[in-house]
Amino acid sequence: MNIVYEDNHLIIVNKLPGELSQSDYTKDSSLVEKVKKYIKTKYKKKGNVYLGLVNRLDRPTSGLVIFCKTSKSLIRMNKLIKERKIKKIYYAITEKLPEPKKGTLINFLKKNQIKNKSFVVKKNELKSKKAILHYTLIKSLKNYYLLKIILETGRHHQIRCQLANIGCNIMGDVKYGAKRSNKDKSICLHAKKIEFIHPTTKLKISIDTNPPENNIWSN
Repeated sequence: MNIVYEDNHLIIVNKLPGELSQSDYTKDSSLVEKVKKYIKTKYKKKGNVYLGLVNRLDRPTSGLVIFCKTSKSLIRMNKLIKERKIKKIYYAITEKLPEPKKGTLINFLKKNQIKNKSFVVKKNELKSKKAILHYTLIKSLKNYYLLKIILETGRHHQIRCQLANIGCNIMGDVKYGAKRSNKDKSICLHAKKIEFIHPTTKLKISIDTNPPENNIWSN
């Protein structure tokens, strides 16, 4: 477990692809459980450890996950998310060059609970939610393309769905139309950077991390 920031209120972890943000039907060990165990051991806490999960990442995705040590800080962080005051930057490797090479995607997405997948739908469709992201081509790789993505909204599978909708499937993301899966079952989507004003200290927090160290990202 790679903890990249910690104070009395927050813990921020750089999640590996394949790790669960929180428990699911698989009952595999999750980051929530790992961070709770870390706090309990480090601070010799007795009884249950409080831990609030601020943002979730899909299992095959890597990057920054924020946890709160207190209920008060969780309420404040959730307010920042609702007000879109947490800047989130992702890196994605796609199978196709986007045209134009820099742009904004605005769609309405609807989640299918049974398939655990989101779809682009018409604006007036029931239970659809507006999704906005901005993308920029950083560089061309061998047969692939590295994009920088800034999220305005945080919808279910938003980046995966919106990029697939313009034919720019994320490498390894067969669920959304990629040609093939990655050997480690990851997808090439990394929550690289977050910026926000700390809910208690009011200082600016800016955390930047590198993608996983493997042959895919180092091309």
